[in-house]
Amino acid sequence: MKNKKVLLTGVTGFLGSHTAIQLLNKGYEVIGTLRNMKRADEIKQIIAKNTDNIDKLYFAEADLMDENIWDDLVSEVQNVIHIASPFPRELPKNEDELIKPAKAGTINILKAASKHGLRRVVLTSSSGAIAYGKEKSNRKAMFDENHWTDVTNTKDSTPYFRSKTIAEKAAWDFINNDTSGLELTTICPGAILGPILEKDFGTSANIVIKAMDGSSPAIPKIGFDMVDVRSVADLHIRAMENPEAAGERFVGSAGFLSFKEVASILREKYPDKKVPKFSLPDFIIRLFSNIDKTIKPILVDLGTERKVNNKKAIKLLGWEPIPAKDAVLACAESAIRLSLV
Repeated sequence: MKNKKVLLTGVTGFLGSHTAIQLLNKGYEVIGTLRNMKRADEIKQIIAKNTDNIDKLYFAEADLMDENIWDDLVSEVQNVIHIASPFPRELPKNEDELIKPAKAGTINILKAASKHGLRRVVLTSSSGAIAYGKEKSNRKAMFDENHWTDVTNTKDSTPYFRSKTIAEKAAWDFINNDTSGLELTTICPGAILGPILEKDFGTSANIVIKAMDGSSPAIPKIGFDMVDVRSVADLHIRAMENPEAAGERFVGSAGFLSFKEVASILREKYPDKKVPKFSLPDFIIRLFSNIDKTIKPILVDLGTERKVNNKKAIKLLGWEPIPAKDAVLACAESAIRLSLV
C-alpha cells in the first residue's frame, strides 16, 4: 500500500535516523535516501538497535540536485518527509554551497511529488527561518509561525538560516502555484538535542558536548530554543498524518535555555565533569571564534534572547514535547556512552 510507504530524505542524519525509527515502529515502510550507499549498512545497524521492523527499511542513493532520481523515488509513495539539507559545523566560504542544494532539492522533490499525485510533503525548515534578520530592537521577542527571517539582513542571519528560509519560501511559492492537490507542511525546530545514536552526530549536540569535553573555559552569553530529536521526529509524523496540518507551518521547540542554564543542568548531573561556570564577555567570544570556527555561526545570538512560541503544534496536533532539560540530559548521557566526552 502506497500510503504505508514513506520517502524519507537524509536518513543518515541525526533527525533522519530518529524519524526512520519512529516511522518503522508505527508500521510504515521507509525508503531512506542517503548521499552515499557506503553508509547504508552502518546506519541500518544503528536503526536496527531501536526497532523490530528493520526489514521495512530500504535505501536509495540520491543527490538533492539530481532532478531525475526523485521522479523514480516518489512514484512508490504517498508521502515524503524531506529532512536532508546541508548543515555544516563551520561557516562555508561561499553561502551558495548551502543555499543552492537546499532550494534545488526542495523544488526537485515537490515537482516530482506534484507530477505523481502525492498526498503530502513534510519539509524540515528551522526556527532559523523565523527569528532572524531582525533589527537590534526587535531581536528580544517571542516569534511564531507568522514571522519570517529577513535574508537581506546578513548581519543578523547566517548562511544556514538563509538557506533554510530561502528553501522554505520557495516551497510555499511552489505549492501556491501548484494545481495537483499536493499538500505541504513545514516544521521549524530550534536547536535539536536528545540521544545521539552514533559518532556522526547532529551539529546542535555540540552545545552539550563542548560544555562537557573541557574545550570551553567559560560560557558565551547565548541561548536557543531547544528541543529533543525524538519530539521533532514525532512532530514530523504528526504533521504527515494529521489532515489539519496541510498548508501549515509548525514551530518545534520545548522552550528556551541559555548556555548557562545548560551548563547548570550538566553540572548538577555530572559533578565530576569540568563544566564551565563563568560567562565570557561577548568581545572575547568574537575573538575566540577566529580560532574555533564552529563558534562563528552562533555569533548572531550573542547577548540576545530570541524565543519561539510552540503553542500551535501543541494545540493543533496534540504534540507533547519532551522537556528541554531532559533533551539536554539525554544528549549528555549518549555522548558519554559513545565516548564523545
